[in-house]
Amino acid sequence: MNVNKRIAKLREIMADKEVELSIINNFENQFYFTGYKAIIYSRPIVLTVDTREINLIVPSLEETNARNETNADKFYVYHETLKEDGSGGSHIEQLKKLISKYPKNIKVGVEFSSMPVLLGNMLKDAGFELVNIERDLEEMRFIKDQEEIDLITESGRLVSLALKKSLENVRDGITEIEFDQFGTEALFNEVAKKHPNSMLDFFVMSPSGLDRSILPHAFSNTRKFEANEIVIHSRQVGLNGYRAECERTFFIGTPTEKQKDAFKLAQEAQAAALDFIKVGVTAKEVNEVARQIFKKAGVEQYNLHRTGHGIGIGLHEQPSLRYDNDLILQEGMVFCVEPGIYIPQIGGFRHSDTVVLKKDGTHLITEYPRDLDSLIF
Repeated sequence: MNVNKRIAKLREIMADKEVELSIINNFENQFYFTGYKAIIYSRPIVLTVDTREINLIVPSLEETNARNETNADKFYVYHETLKEDGSGGSHIEQLKKLISKYPKNIKVGVEFSSMPVLLGNMLKDAGFELVNIERDLEEMRFIKDQEEIDLITESGRLVSLALKKSLENVRDGITEIEFDQFGTEALFNEVAKKHPNSMLDFFVMSPSGLDRSILPHAFSNTRKFEANEIVIHSRQVGLNGYRAECERTFFIGTPTEKQKDAFKLAQEAQAAALDFIKVGVTAKEVNEVARQIFKKAGVEQYNLHRTGHGIGIGLHEQPSLRYDNDLILQEGMVFCVEPGIYIPQIGGFRHSDTVVLKKDGTHLITEYPRDLDSLIF
């Protein structure tokens, strides 16, 4: 992971904005600039970058990992055990110590959506001028480098494998979470075999039936699949911090005619968006291609979300394929394309696939049949 190049780019942004210190709270951005990812962030971690140094404020239980895995120059460690001398008991104390070495009239770059009000007020009370660099960091992450694309592409293979293995075991009478575990077990086995000493994270949900499949986001639970019903099986896999997504709507037994019609509309909308998305078009144009399919069929009111979203470090990240985004798509961007409709008493219908945009065309990195006949079990 070329974090030094990313830090250099951040410093260029800071120079353009006359920012002398950046304080980064968003954990995805912290990973992007350091390569370090904690399991949980209930004990806050703060990254700071100035023109010369990279500093990390970490709790003592993360200190060894952070020192081993990051490019930080200095560490400010806070403690929660009595064996320490009582100083530096919180990240706030350590941040106060860190900022005390800077002049009080400088500009400080922060992410307005991620900076806690408590810390923001503390910085302003100390005399600093806060500058929002959030959009700049988003735009840096828009374009993936080849190492990122390689990881996302492999995650695309892994997520497709996991989805396939679960679908090979679908039957009525098993629970949603039992169905999920077939693909999850295959995923674990494949990563252990092909990627030793790697980091894996994953997400899976399989809301089933008329009432649950119309919920775009619903945790799998112990509800049992029944004959002649609909399921949306959704998966993400992240290998060493970079993710891909694949989703399929399927039927256990025979769908109704209305379900067949809705399925085909969602499939057509996704196919149109996948065919259209490429370098040089705008994000809202991709959204519009899919939306028109639903509008012409008179079901637009059941289309509850954007046509797609960026993916990489985050489960959902910018840019979004939505109606108001004029952004021109560029080489190196990665998207999940997933137009959906959710019709009460008929069901939810959504396929999702991950694509990488390149100058020579749009590369689909997830794969499983999308047609109705292949998704009736």
